[in-house]
Amino acid sequence: MQKKPAGGLRNTIYEQQTRSARRLTRTRLLLYRMLVPVGLALMRMVWRWCRVVHVGGLEHIAAALERAPSFIPVYWHQHQVFCVKQLLDLRGAGVKLGFLISPSVDGEIGAMLVRKLGAEVIRGSSSHTGARALRDYYQALSHEGISPAITPDGPRGPPWKFKPGAVLLAQLSQRPIIPMAFAASRAWKIKWDRFVIPMPGARIAIVVGAPVYVAKGLDAAGLARLQAEMEENLLRLYQEASLRVR
Repeated sequence: MQKKPAGGLRNTIYEQQTRSARRLTRTRLLLYRMLVPVGLALMRMVWRWCRVVHVGGLEHIAAALERAPSFIPVYWHQHQVFCVKQLLDLRGAGVKLGFLISPSVDGEIGAMLVRKLGAEVIRGSSSHTGARALRDYYQALSHEGISPAITPDGPRGPPWKFKPGAVLLAQLSQRPIIPMAFAASRAWKIKWDRFVIPMPGARIAIVVGAPVYVAKGLDAAGLARLQAEMEENLLRLYQEASLRVR
């Protein structure tokens, strides 16, 4: 039986299989341990070479935490760099951030990076183990006080399209969705997924939206409408952030 990786493992499918036939050998683990500090240093370098000129809406996170110890942060996949930093900076205010990481062997490098950042790891794949991931998200939210970050367009896209997972999780857990966006005055955008990496000296604006609660009795049509509204909400927050760095 495969030995369970240390720390943060929640999805039991990882105990049984991975999407790859590869094993987490000593050589591969050593390589990951060498690469993680490099990735961490690069991320912190990007954070340092930018100047955050505006952060708006933090009172919405405070309001959500007054009602419950966790919430569901959502932001576009392309906007992870500074939305993640802002959430990590709120650990002292009670935000216990979590991330869904693939149960594959390759996912272990992401899990190691997340732990180094001081966040929680939830092992699962939104595309291949979705039902199990939803279960583990619920466990993290409702029983462990973890706020699992969700990118509703996902790494596979399509970009800027809000998939239903966050809405379903909010209905199941009765925890609020809190939308976020950031904009940079200058940035590189990775070609295949439009991921935003701010350039040196870029000005950064971060905007947090109001908590969105999903009624337990909301039907399928109502959930679909809310999903569309959340998509518009995230786009509006991005436009608001963009105005702050012009």
